[in-house]
Amino acid sequence: MKTESMLFGTVALFFAGSAALYGAWSGDETGTVALVVACAMAALMSFFCLIQYRRRGTRAQDRTEAEVADGAGPVAFFPDESMWPIVTALGCAVTAAGVVYGLWLLLIGLGVLARGVFGMAFQYVQR
Repeated sequence: MKTESMLFGTVALFFAGSAALYGAWSGDETGTVALVVACAMAALMSFFCLIQYRRRGTRAQDRTEAEVADGAGPVAFFPDESMWPIVTALGCAVTAAGVVYGLWLLLIGLGVLARGVFGMAFQYVQR
């Protein structure tokens, strides 16, 4: 994760420099804000990777003398098919239609959306 942190840190510095130069030369607020947001996102990823590196230490991918077998381990959990993304998408669609057609449809859409989000968040809570 240290390499990834350095990579995203370099990208963040590039976007910071680009935002400063673009803002000074063009005077365009929209492009400058977009570059600042890109810098913030890259800095956030760099910070996350650095924290993970400090918590977990070096991985097999970080060592040059590591073998392929050193990276082997338990496979992560991959969830089964789920209906909750469809319920969430339906809730988003009904909520958007509720903005156009009225408060009653908006409230129904928010209820369906909340049920879909909670269903996705808690479907594997017993695992």
